[in-house]
Amino acid sequence: MTEYLQIGKIVNTHGTKGEVKVMPLTNDIRRYDKLKSLFLNADENNNRQKLTIESVRYDKNLVFIKFTGIDDMEGGKRLKNFYLEIDKKDAVKLPKDSFFIFELINMKVFDEQHDFLGILTDIIETGSNDCYSIKPPEGREYLIPALKSVVMKVDVANNIMTVKIPDGLFD
Repeated sequence: MTEYLQIGKIVNTHGTKGEVKVMPLTNDIRRYDKLKSLFLNADENNNRQKLTIESVRYDKNLVFIKFTGIDDMEGGKRLKNFYLEIDKKDAVKLPKDSFFIFELINMKVFDEQHDFLGILTDIIETGSNDCYSIKPPEGREYLIPALKSVVMKVDVANNIMTVKIPDGLFD
């Protein structure tokens, strides 16, 4: 089964020749330079349409893409609000002990004693380090720093994270 990763969302058209404005959903906005095609997630059944990239340019934090065969504003308008995806096998290679956000969201989180703490529901970028938002079955949400001294093990295959709770964090 092929898996796809969302790397952008078409938010509008640009000009009259079919170019679209894309909000990137990736840390490396320049990754579009290396792509020859993308998949448009075209309907609620996850049917995908392959689109060939004709040109890419950047302005501020947006990407402007011209696709082959989309040659007027009406054609661009039909793409608005759809997500652009790549095949997971074409994803950028991450450094060791780094993970994609989609791999961590909904992961079961346990402490060192194998006690279930909750589900990782969000990743908050704070600047110095990320924080993982953990939602227990009952009670309030916890924020755990995404540090090597706290995150002991991440098992993507089994959807499990093991953490060492810093002293005073849950007091």
